[in-house]
Amino acid sequence: MKNIILITKREYLTQVKKKSFVVLTLLAPLMMIGFGLFIAYLLNANKTNYTVNIIDKSGIFQGKLHSDEAIKFIELGQESEKQILYLLKEKKGDDGLLVIPELKNKDYTTMEKETKLYVSSNVDQSAKKSIAEQLSGIIKKEKIKNLGLQEAQVEDLDRNFELSVKNVVDDEQADNEMVFGIKSVLGMMLMYATFMFIIIYGVRVMRSVLEEKNNRVVEIIISSVKPFELMLGKIFGVTLVALTQFLVWIAMSVSGALFFNSSFTKVPNTMQNEEMAMNNMTNMTQSIGEIAHALLSLNYPLIIIVFILFFLLGYTFYSSMYAAIGSAVDNDTETQQFTLFAVIPLMIGVYGSLTIMNNPEGPTAFWLSVIPFTSPVAMVARIPFGVPVWQILLSLSLLVLTTLLMVFVAGKIYRIGILMYGNKASLKEIWKWIKS
Repeated sequence: MKNIILITKREYLTQVKKKSFVVLTLLAPLMMIGFGLFIAYLLNANKTNYTVNIIDKSGIFQGKLHSDEAIKFIELGQESEKQILYLLKEKKGDDGLLVIPELKNKDYTTMEKETKLYVSSNVDQSAKKSIAEQLSGIIKKEKIKNLGLQEAQVEDLDRNFELSVKNVVDDEQADNEMVFGIKSVLGMMLMYATFMFIIIYGVRVMRSVLEEKNNRVVEIIISSVKPFELMLGKIFGVTLVALTQFLVWIAMSVSGALFFNSSFTKVPNTMQNEEMAMNNMTNMTQSIGEIAHALLSLNYPLIIIVFILFFLLGYTFYSSMYAAIGSAVDNDTETQQFTLFAVIPLMIGVYGSLTIMNNPEGPTAFWLSVIPFTSPVAMVARIPFGVPVWQILLSLSLLVLTTLLMVFVAGKIYRIGILMYGNKASLKEIWKWIKS
């Protein structure tokens, strides 16, 4: 243990003293926020403002199509149709021409088929959908009038049935949409955090092993310690680095949340319309109260404990695999054929866990959170929804046993592979190392 502790300390201090670690630790949350804002900006910047001329030969839609920030409607007479079409072909006019034919014998189906939107270039699908929705809404109202029904009656017929759920075993499990949404978001965040940390720091272990192997430094090190001790020291050292970075990010997130909460919940003193301000403030306060109540209803001690246990065990499992890969190859290019063994199970767990958001207690959710290869990401995605204790214990037991087995196997590969040079290891040869 003394040698393992010394190697762990060396690996940890080597990593945390790097300027890149300090910079990335402090700037990573800001970079993630900036990246999200940039993506939102790109999505908004890609929208195009359209000017669409309307020739309504039916007279039904006159004055009923409403312009917005994305689409501006201009109503024209029928005599302008040929001129507008000519300008469209020459790309000199507006963006489009919507021609609505006459309505004959109240045949709305035929009118819909013959309605055309003429454009001179590709049209944004969201703009096309917006125009179609407005046309459909107007036609619906016309059909209601023809049937002699009141609009209020139709709205009453269209009203959805709201089914309330009450769990007779656990009253807290009767989730509304807001609680379920918060649990889904929290589950996704925990799942992706576990996935990203395992990949990032597992690769860091592999590169560290490969670097020492290529520099022949490992030959000097193993003259004083056993290869197995060296491997465990590297894994534990990088584990502490990951936990340090994670704790810093948690502290920054909590501090930021407290700052924004205190800054944006204050009532503004100078507003032109005090009544509107009070209404907005009441709605915001009510929403914040509902969110706060939903957040407080979660079992945070259990969520945190399960997250830390599965993260540490999952990281140890996969970093052992990465350490074995780093010892069995001579360069970064050769690692690609072996890293798939670590990436594919994690990807199955991540994308398979998306089904958990709809049915956290389904068979797929159960097996993904029990199988050791996928449980580190699947279980943390499930835990906000509530998981039976026996399932957590079963999953932990299997993961602990599998992790110990992986560390043992990786140690046997590491012991031989760390001193192999110039010989590309095949799967057959690695299997011989494991059996030796």
